[in-house]
Amino acid sequence: MKYIACLTGLLLMGLYSFSQQFNRGDNNNYTSFNNFAAPVAKPTLLNAPLPQQIANHEKDIITKQMEASNSGIHFPAGTPGAKTVRYDLYITDSTVNYTGKKRKGIAVNGSIPAPTLVFTIGDTALIFVHNNSDEPTGVHWHGVQLANRMDGVPYLTQHPIPPHSVYVYKFPVVQSGTYWYHSHFSLQEQIGLYGALVFNKRTEPGIPTIPLVLSDWSDMKPAQIDRRLHTANDWFSIKKHSVQSYSEAIGAGKLGVKLGNEWKRMNAMDVSDVYYERFFANGDTAQSFPAFKAGDKVRLRIVNGGASSYFWLSYSGGRITVVANDGNDVMPVDVDRFIIGPSETYDVIVTVPENMQYQLLATSEDRVGYASVWLGRGMKMPAAKLPRLKYFEGMGMMNKMMKMNGNMEPMAGMALQQMDMNKVMYPEVKPGSMHEHANTQTGYACPMHPEVTSDKPGKCPKCGMELVKKENNSEMNEMHRQEKNMDAPAKYECPMHPEVTSNKPGKCPKCGMALEKKPAVEKKEQMAHSMAGMDMHDAGGMVTLNYDMLKAPEKTTLPAGPWKELKFELTGNMNRYVWTLDNKTISESDKILIKQGENVRIVLYNNSMMRHPMHLHGHDFRLVNQYGEYSPLKNVVDILPMETDTLEFRASESGDWFFHCHILYHMMSGMGRIFSYENSPPNPEIHDPAMMYRMLKMDDRMFHFTAQNDFASNGNDGSLLYSNTRWGFQGEWRLGYNDNRGYEVETHFGRYIGKMQWLFPYIGIDWRYRNGAAGEKNIFGQKNTKDNRKVFHAGIQYTLPFLIVADASIDYTGNVRMQLSREDIPLAPRLRASFMVNSDREYSVGGSYILTKYLSASTHYDSDMGWGAGVTFTY
Repeated sequence: MKYIACLTGLLLMGLYSFSQQFNRGDNNNYTSFNNFAAPVAKPTLLNAPLPQQIANHEKDIITKQMEASNSGIHFPAGTPGAKTVRYDLYITDSTVNYTGKKRKGIAVNGSIPAPTLVFTIGDTALIFVHNNSDEPTGVHWHGVQLANRMDGVPYLTQHPIPPHSVYVYKFPVVQSGTYWYHSHFSLQEQIGLYGALVFNKRTEPGIPTIPLVLSDWSDMKPAQIDRRLHTANDWFSIKKHSVQSYSEAIGAGKLGVKLGNEWKRMNAMDVSDVYYERFFANGDTAQSFPAFKAGDKVRLRIVNGGASSYFWLSYSGGRITVVANDGNDVMPVDVDRFIIGPSETYDVIVTVPENMQYQLLATSEDRVGYASVWLGRGMKMPAAKLPRLKYFEGMGMMNKMMKMNGNMEPMAGMALQQMDMNKVMYPEVKPGSMHEHANTQTGYACPMHPEVTSDKPGKCPKCGMELVKKENNSEMNEMHRQEKNMDAPAKYECPMHPEVTSNKPGKCPKCGMALEKKPAVEKKEQMAHSMAGMDMHDAGGMVTLNYDMLKAPEKTTLPAGPWKELKFELTGNMNRYVWTLDNKTISESDKILIKQGENVRIVLYNNSMMRHPMHLHGHDFRLVNQYGEYSPLKNVVDILPMETDTLEFRASESGDWFFHCHILYHMMSGMGRIFSYENSPPNPEIHDPAMMYRMLKMDDRMFHFTAQNDFASNGNDGSLLYSNTRWGFQGEWRLGYNDNRGYEVETHFGRYIGKMQWLFPYIGIDWRYRNGAAGEKNIFGQKNTKDNRKVFHAGIQYTLPFLIVADASIDYTGNVRMQLSREDIPLAPRLRASFMVNSDREYSVGGSYILTKYLSASTHYDSDMGWGAGVTFTY
C-alpha cells in the first residue's frame, strides 16, 4: 500500500507540475507568456472536464487525429514541446455602455474584445466554444490554414452553433504570426465577437509584445446600420460633417465640382460608410503601458477587428518598423505611417526614445475619431492629429475619373496602394510626396503620371487620360525655386500635386487646378514633433507604407503545375448599397471550381468608388509586386478604386472556401465568391448541403424596409420602399382631410436593372379620388383622370443626370403619364428640397430640415392639396 500511495503521490505531483507548466506556457521549448506586456488568455487545464454535449456532427472530433493543412508545416508526434493547448470560450449576450447609452454587446469570457489566444507552432489547438447566447453563432479563424470543416463559416463549412450548446474546433498550428478570430454569423462581429490569435515561433525575440485589437463601435443596432445603408439615407454623413451640400460647395468655391458630381449621378464623396461613436484599442479609447523606459523596443501585434473601418497608424516616438503582415514575415521597412484595412494584421516594432509617454495613434480613415496606445511614462508626447478631409477635392477627382455610365476610367499602373486617389483630400500631405517634378520645358503632361510629357496634345500611354497643357512654364520654375527656399515657404499649393507650390495664387501647370492657400503650421505642433523624436521631413519626406514595399524574406514562388487564371471586376453602387463581383452577388453566381495541384491566379480590378479589403479563407496568396520571387504572402488585399492587383496561390486544400470583401456590410450585400475544390469528400459538419447553401445565399437576398410619412396641415402623404439587391416594391400615398383635397395611392413592383441600377421597369396600380373639374386634359390631350382613377399600369423609372428620376407609364386604358421628380436635394447639411412635375399638370415643391435621424420639420406646396407644414417621420 505504501508503494501504491507513493506512486499515486508522484503521479499527482507530475500532473500538477504539467498543468502548471501548461497553464503558464513557460516551457523551455516555448516563448514565455511573460513577454506579453498586455493580458492574454490562460489555457484551460487538460484535465478539466469535457462538455457533456457537443454540437458538432462529427462526434469523435475530440479524439480523432486531425490532418494538418496540405500546404503547412508538419510536426510529427513526439516533437519536443509540441502539445495540445485547450481554451474554453464562453459567448454571452451582454449589456455595454460606451457612450452613456446601454446597448447590446456580445462578450467572450466576459470581455470585448474576446481574449487573446496564444499557441506555438506545432501545437494542436483545442477550442471549446460555449454558446451561452440566445442566437446561433460560428467562429472563423481568420488567416489560419486548417481543415475546411474547422473554418467556422455557418452554412458553408459547418452548421451554426445553436444557442446554449458547445462546439469544438481542433486544428494543428502550422503557421506563426498574428491572426484573429471572429463571428461569421450575421452581423455579430460588429458588437464584440472578435479577438486576437498569436501563433509563436519555436523561439521568439525577447522583446515585449502587445497584442492590439482595433475596432469600431456604433450605438445603432447592426441590423439598423445595414438597413439604413440600403436606403441611401444621409444621417451618417450628417453625423460625420461630410454631407457636401450645395451651400457648403458654394462656401468652398466648389459649386462647379458639386454640379459635376450630380451631373454624373454620383453620391457625395465619402471614404467610409458608417458613422461610429467610438474607436477602440483592446476595448478602450486609450490604453497606457507605463513600464517602458528610454531605449525600450516594443512589438505590437496589430489586428484591425473593425467591422468596416480603416485606420491610419502613426507614432509620436519616431518611425514604425513593419516586420510582418497578415501573419507572414516581411523584410523590415521603416515608415512614418500606414493604413490598415478591415481584417488585416501587421506586426510592427517601435522604440521609446526618451523617458516620456509616446502615442501610437489609430485614426479612422474618415477622421471622425481615433484610439490611442501610450508607451512609456512621464510627459505625454502626442502624435499629430489628422486634419479634416478636403471632401470637395476628392469629389473633383472622382468627377474626372468616373464616366457617365458609372464606370471608372481604367488607369494603367495603378496597383498595390501606390497611387492613393484620396491624397488630394489629405491636408497633411507635404509637397513632393505624390510625384516627382515633371520636365517644365514641355507643354503637356499627364495629370496622374507627370513624368509623361509632350510638346503637343495627346493621351497618356500609361492610363489613357488626356494630357493637360502647362499654362506657364516660367511660373513652374518659380514654384520650384520657392519649394527649395525653406526660409520663405510657399503660401499656395496644388491639392493634386503638392510639389507644385507658389507664393501667389494661380493654376497648377500639371493639371490646371487652382492653387490653394496652405494652412499655417503651429510652432507648438512643430516643437512637439521635434521633442517626440520625429523627423521633420520637407518636400515629401513622409514615408507611407504601400504593398509594393513589402518583401518576403524567402522566395514565395509556387511549385510547378497547371495554372488557372480568374479575373474579377469589383462593382457596386452607393445609392442602393449593392456590392458585387462582375455585377453578381454570391447568390447570383455559381461556385468557382478549382482542382488540387493547380496554381490559381486572380486578377482583381476595382471598378467602384470604394476601397475593398478582399479576404481569402484558408490560404495565403502571393501579392505580386516589384520583388517578383519574393512577393509577400497575405490573406487580405486592400484594393483602391481603379487599381488592378494580382494574387497567386497553390490550390492544396479541399472543400469550399469563402473569398469576400471584409467590410462587413459589403459582404452581407453579396460581395464575394466561393472557391470549391472538385471531388472533395463530404463535409461531416454539413448534413444537408443543398439546404445549407440556400441558407448561405439568404444574406444578400435580404429585403430592407424604409418609409417616410409627412403629417402636414393640408393632409398626410408618404412613401415606402421594400427592396433587396434586385427587386423592389414602392408605394406612395396622399391623403387629404376632405374630398376636395382627395386621396391617392400608387404602387410599383419591379426589378432594378444594370450595375448602377438606374433603370427600374415596374407594374402596379394607381388609385385616386378627388372632387375635381370635369373635362380636364393632360398634356397629351387625353382625358385627365388624375381626380378619379382606378387602373393597373406598367412603366419604367430611369435616373437622369442630377439624380432626377424620370417615370413613364401607361395604364390599361391607354392613358400615358410622364413625371420628373427629385427627393432629398441637399441645400445645406440638414436642409433638403424636393420637387415633382408630371403630364397630368400636377406639381409640388417641398423643403425639410432634419432634426433627428427619425424626425424632420417640413413644408410643401401641392397643386391639388395646397400649402401645408408639419413634421415628417423617416424610418
